[in-house]
Amino acid sequence: MARLRALQQGRGRREQGLLLLEGTHLLQEVLRLGLEPDLVLATPRWSEAHGPLLEALPAGTRRQPVGEEVLAAVATTEHPDGVVLTLPLTALPSAGPAPQFVLALDQLQDPGNLGTLLRTALAAGVEQVWLGGGADPLQPKVLRASAGAALALPLLRDAGREELAERLRRARAAGQQLVATVVAAGEASAAAAVQPYWQLDWSLPTVLLLGNEGAGLDGDLAALASHRVTIPHSTAVESLNVAVAAGPLLLERWRQRLSRA
Repeated sequence: MARLRALQQGRGRREQGLLLLEGTHLLQEVLRLGLEPDLVLATPRWSEAHGPLLEALPAGTRRQPVGEEVLAAVATTEHPDGVVLTLPLTALPSAGPAPQFVLALDQLQDPGNLGTLLRTALAAGVEQVWLGGGADPLQPKVLRASAGAALALPLLRDAGREELAERLRRARAAGQQLVATVVAAGEASAAAAVQPYWQLDWSLPTVLLLGNEGAGLDGDLAALASHRVTIPHSTAVESLNVAVAAGPLLLERWRQRLSRA
């Protein structure tokens, strides 16, 4: 069990080449995506209630009945629902060339925010997510918060801002528009005027840049943007939570597609 508990940390995941997934929903998502778990640990009570899920496991998946105390020792949740599984890192999607819609995140720290963003990104048709440092997108908290979306999106994680900046420069040189969000129109610069997000043509190849929960988007990264947008809102609050703000921004591309169909 120590090897499984080690998967709660990034080092353990890298050394073993495995992810730790917890709960019935993530197992359902793994099977829906056509992925093959390496190992499934389940309590007798869970197995009795979820016979069809066990029957749907690929032939190569190892199955291990365990008691509730053993399962609780492996899981990170306080009250696991009775099943955990491991998934090879090699099963995750790889990044293809020339993505048309990318979400780039600057040192996002909160696993809940990151998981919510990944779920929204998948719903909006994002093709790749670029992460400049921040929370590990493959940690159990992010996987749960993403409701499995982290398993369906190509995730490219850079060591920090400079690596992300270089990726952004290459994207802009290739003709993609880099879109940064600002709090208010008063933050406009001579290089890029600010417009409400719905006025931007999101059908073009686009990279949307979002910043850290506390400090926002780094100034050097923001300076790389070709376009700046804002989400108008009441002055009763200074700014919106990054995961909340991402919703209308990401889904605007989808809305514009539908309106032009």
